[in-house]
Amino acid sequence: MSVSTWSIQPTEKERIVKAAFEAKQFAYCRYSNFRVGAALLTTSGEIVKGANIENASYGGTICAERTALVKAVSEGTRAFTALAVVTDVPSTISPCGMCRQVIREFCAPNMPILLVPADYDARLSRGEADGGVKETSIGELLPDSFGPEDLERPRGP
Repeated sequence: MSVSTWSIQPTEKERIVKAAFEAKQFAYCRYSNFRVGAALLTTSGEIVKGANIENASYGGTICAERTALVKAVSEGTRAFTALAVVTDVPSTISPCGMCRQVIREFCAPNMPILLVPADYDARLSRGEADGGVKETSIGELLPDSFGPEDLERPRGP
């Protein structure tokens, strides 16, 4: 399945990639030592950052993507233009299944999701135009998904 994504300006891409790296600095990951940062670009141009926050019970852990979404939604923002996600791994890492479902709840299927490698800046320095960023969407990451509109479907007897 191929879902084309919206286009965002290069300056906006750079802003959210930078914000995701900044967010990663605040990750609380003493159990996995796997830092993740996320940044959401709202339709009004604001950036909402999130980092993964782990918990000794493990089940209480919240990923960076969900942290950013929960912060935004709990403050009344529910319209987004793009999401960037970065880890310390020099390849792109995709959101987990639970994050994909939460992203699906609040983001359009074709909204750009930028998966950013940890060595993004080094790649740019070497002349790699996109810095190794993989652009995808929740429509690609979670095809045939269940969403809020499905709850409005008529039910049989």
